[in-house]
Amino acid sequence: MAKKSVIAREVKRAKLVAKYANLRKRLKEEGNWDELDKLPRNSNPIRLHNRCGLTGRPKGYMRHFGICRVKFREMALEGKIPGITKASW
Repeated sequence: MAKKSVIAREVKRAKLVAKYANLRKRLKEEGNWDELDKLPRNSNPIRLHNRCGLTGRPKGYMRHFGICRVKFREMALEGKIPGITKASW
């Protein structure tokens, strides 16, 4: 489980990215680089990092499900993810 402060930081960044998305797009189209430099650094979508929705784990993230591989495996074995079964042949 990731620290609560790290998870909160990512949530804060996501809000800033959403808030400044239209402004950043317009400034880029105009080529107004000076005004773009004045925006907060965390408003850049590059600074976002995918994290597990359950634990906050940054590595082993599966985009399709929004969780890490560890929780995915646990939930799949418990039958909590519909349509997912363990392979056997």
